[in-house]
Amino acid sequence: MVFRMSKSGYLAFDLGAGSGRAVHGRLDRERLQIREIHRFPNTPLEILGHVHWDVFRIFAEMKKAMRFCAEDKRSFPVSSLGIDTWGVDFGLLAEDGSLLGLPLSYRDKRTEGAMEDYFRLVPRDILYEKTGIQFLPFNSLFQIYAMVRSRSPLLGRAADLLFMPDLFNFLFTGKKATEPTIASTSQMLDPRTKSWIPGLFQAMGYSRKIMPAIIPSGTVLGPLNNDIASETGLRNVSVIAVAGHDTAAAVAAVPANGDGWAYISSGTWSLVGIELPEPVISTQALLGNFTNETGVGGKIRFLKNVTGLWLLQKCRESWGGENAPSYEELDCLAEASTPFPFTLDPDSPDFMNPPDMPEAIAAFCRRTGQRVPDGIGSTVRGILESLALKSRFVLEQMARVTGRPIEKIHMIGGGAKNRLLGRFTASAAGIPVISGPVEAAAIGNLLCQAMALGHIDDLETLRSIVRNSFACDLHKPVENSSWNTAYAAFLDIAAMLHSRPA
Repeated sequence: MVFRMSKSGYLAFDLGAGSGRAVHGRLDRERLQIREIHRFPNTPLEILGHVHWDVFRIFAEMKKAMRFCAEDKRSFPVSSLGIDTWGVDFGLLAEDGSLLGLPLSYRDKRTEGAMEDYFRLVPRDILYEKTGIQFLPFNSLFQIYAMVRSRSPLLGRAADLLFMPDLFNFLFTGKKATEPTIASTSQMLDPRTKSWIPGLFQAMGYSRKIMPAIIPSGTVLGPLNNDIASETGLRNVSVIAVAGHDTAAAVAAVPANGDGWAYISSGTWSLVGIELPEPVISTQALLGNFTNETGVGGKIRFLKNVTGLWLLQKCRESWGGENAPSYEELDCLAEASTPFPFTLDPDSPDFMNPPDMPEAIAAFCRRTGQRVPDGIGSTVRGILESLALKSRFVLEQMARVTGRPIEKIHMIGGGAKNRLLGRFTASAAGIPVISGPVEAAAIGNLLCQAMALGHIDDLETLRSIVRNSFACDLHKPVENSSWNTAYAAFLDIAAMLHSRPA
């Protein structure tokens, strides 16, 4: 049931790669009205060779958005707020609650080799059986092990570990806790019991006493602390531990109905997956490196993290940053270019964080015996086509592992704006793609708040509100044998690199 909420609103902070956003939402009958009220840079700090979160600047920008709402309460009433961002990163608190240094980013190089070293302590297959989580070198477990390995003095002083949404919640309320969607990205949570797995810290010679209490997603943590309320002018505002992982929030906002659908949460990363009632932890899932992350309503997000529009974002930086062609102009250049100029696996280590992405792509093409792209349009087209081919690979593998046929794809997130990517993905996979909503993470965040406050009943109602509120684009597959030829080339490239696609 949906209640009319004409005098109440919700504030979502959605922290993405490159920028953070404050989005206001108001629920009126069966429609959600949203408006972005503040956008700010989320640029990592590079200090002495390490990459950090700029926590206090982000916190100041959040308070700026809150002051804006307080100054215009009629237009932007706020009854609650919630925070979502990407997984795995965390901050450490001392006994008195002070932050021990600036949290490090998952793109920091300190984790190099840490995952492989940790497997000597807990073998890969045993760790997967316990966690069901995809092996990525920057998962929280391996970040912590990298600190143990380097004898970081911060771990000796740490009393609490808080994942990034939890850290901001703490700054707003003083409450220390986490919820399952963000905790499940750590590779330390049991997906069956939603509890911390004993022994993982002890294997590396460290205590696990720093891990926070786990509370249900949608728990009302409490009101803003008095200092924040006075500084911002917002009173009687509840801080809610929403689905803190941005992908979990985005998947909650998939406008799906019925069965047989998959999702691609497309942005810097492409999260390709399906929603299941229980985790799938099997030899096939391990070999496919699939992950079982927790979703809203206790669902399991069975998925794989694939490098996404990061390649295009980094190319655009090399082409002039703010002075480079807009994304719309890049799409026009790509559409006018010859199809399939090259094929690459987006997850190749070549593309993790090179100083010059266009040159990294050119070097990859030379190394794999392909023609080097002859311009911006050719480069963009090759990236988008390769992302579509990688999605096909993951979806086919996922269907085999789970035994569930996939009949349509919901593409959500920033990549849903890219109609060329939607068209390419439909044709590569041979099934329809429904693109939208773009602001899925913020929408999921807002509606999780509404559900926590009892304004809507459940996940099914949440998704019906999304369908009623936001238009989507439908991309039908184009029958074209060239896509099958390109897919064969994609698999050949992977074999040439001595591995299947990651």
